[in-house]
Amino acid sequence: MTFDRRIKIAPSILSADFANFGAEIRAIEAEGADWVHVDVMDGHFVPNLTFGPPAVKAFRPHVKTFMDVHLMIAPVDPYIDAYAEAGADMITAHIEAGPHIHRTLQAIKATGKMAGVSLNPGTPAESIEHLLDLVDMVLVMSVNPGFGGQRFIPSAVEKVRKVRQMIGDREIMIQVDGGVDPVTVGSLVAAGADCFVAGSAVFKGGSVSNPAVYGQNIRAIRAAAAAAR
Repeated sequence: MTFDRRIKIAPSILSADFANFGAEIRAIEAEGADWVHVDVMDGHFVPNLTFGPPAVKAFRPHVKTFMDVHLMIAPVDPYIDAYAEAGADMITAHIEAGPHIHRTLQAIKATGKMAGVSLNPGTPAESIEHLLDLVDMVLVMSVNPGFGGQRFIPSAVEKVRKVRQMIGDREIMIQVDGGVDPVTVGSLVAAGADCFVAGSAVFKGGSVSNPAVYGQNIRAIRAAAAAAR
């Protein structure tokens, strides 16, 4: 993927119809999604359980854009190769998930995949200072990870601003995940974010049989983001 700072909307399939993942993925891409975001949870690092490597492998043939796999698991390292082989384009690990995040990011890069590092709401931006030359993306969580549909945490905006300053001229994207919608996206864009995960804000009101609503929701987020620029 060629680096740029255009606005990217990455619907989280955690909010999709679990009985129709293939059709849901095709629908959101047809309606304007830039990426497909896959939230992997282990019931240990976060209080929920979602997709193992076989599920991600099953999603892969349906994804024609970019598959963004967010590992909310601990430990991370034993599973990196499996998610890489399943077809992830980007693998993001949490700085809080283990004592050796530098090694984890090296392991992701060794698979040939893009590497992201994620920060929980209570983790300071400064914690990634010595990791920036290893990553393609920084993910700022604007909710506590584990469940969709949570309320946006406003302090994420200032954290995004700090991360943007730390990045400088490096080719690193800034992603935000949690409570992103047409109301919250503007301040995040102004602070320096360029990639936005949205679950309920994209999928609400639509369905595989009525996918036009997905497009309306994606365009509303994109328009609010563009206006903030």
